[in-house]
Amino acid sequence: MNGVVAVGPGDGIGPEVTAEGVKVLEAIGRKYNHNFTLKYFDIGGVSIDKYGVPLTNEALELCKHCDAILFGAAGGPKWDTLDAPQYANIGVLQIRKAFELYANLRPVKVFPGTENCSPLKPHLVQGVNLVVVRENTGGAYFGEPKKRWVAENGERIAVDTMIYSEHEIKRILRVGFELAMSRRKKLTSVEKANVTETGKLWRSIAIELHSDYPEVELEHVYADACTMWLLRQPKNFDVLVMGNLFGDIISDEASTLAGSLGMGPSAQLAGLPKPGERKFGFYESAHGSAPKHAGKNDANPIATILSVALMLKYSFGLLGEAKCVEDAVAKVVLTHRTYDIMEEGKIKVGTKEMGDLIVKAIMG
Repeated sequence: MNGVVAVGPGDGIGPEVTAEGVKVLEAIGRKYNHNFTLKYFDIGGVSIDKYGVPLTNEALELCKHCDAILFGAAGGPKWDTLDAPQYANIGVLQIRKAFELYANLRPVKVFPGTENCSPLKPHLVQGVNLVVVRENTGGAYFGEPKKRWVAENGERIAVDTMIYSEHEIKRILRVGFELAMSRRKKLTSVEKANVTETGKLWRSIAIELHSDYPEVELEHVYADACTMWLLRQPKNFDVLVMGNLFGDIISDEASTLAGSLGMGPSAQLAGLPKPGERKFGFYESAHGSAPKHAGKNDANPIATILSVALMLKYSFGLLGEAKCVEDAVAKVVLTHRTYDIMEEGKIKVGTKEMGDLIVKAIMG
């Protein structure tokens, strides 16, 4: 199989973790006789420094001629000041909009033997395997009006509009229902129907769509309560679906159940692929650019490597290859750890070493 992947390393630790993701992708190519062509582009602060914008039209055009995008991270104190004309991460939002990548899947899996890495008690997280489905192109991040101004009395005011249409809610809920059908058949719909009109509409549509998926157990949970139950009973969740703002916050909390954001992959898609279908996607870790760790070879590349596994699954339909990557990660973390998931009795390794160990496990 042949595939073309656009690679945007970005800022901070982005280039380091992306290099390990590429290393794993190339190992899969060698083992299974696939040919992945890589096309690199600038995004984020590095693009601002070179071209004055976080994503150029040329870079976006390059991505349009690829099967998938592998992204590192964007941003840092150099660019993301309060008075910055545009944040480094705006390039990511531009890609989401350009490709209508409205579904952001953020799986959270606690690998056997890593339970002690979690900030929660080991018995609470043992066996946790859930997915946060975040609506990715609407809500408060994209709604209009969005602005800051100074009133006549000199007071500063800001507004962000959280707006959702029926079709936006329906399509992300369908992703949640369909994903639940392929898993444990449980869907948790998260909103704030007790205080917001968007929440009321969201819950109403979830109830209506449930009739199309009678096998799925549907529950409704307020966003604030969801953050609490993720800490108290995380194993009760299977698939959680929510709007953009809540999804941004709750998916980070959920990723930390596995010990670190360095364990949290993500896939951004325009809906789930049908069986046998290859779907364009944007793949990145859940963590940011962590500028304090840049260049130190200590960042955890596993989130990016697991994002490569998601790419293999959704953009190339290579389910066996995706499982091979996940199995390799599960094997390596039994004995070797980066600093963020380190515990007594394990061998501490750096970014490159972790990538090398996972490649070795892949190749057998």
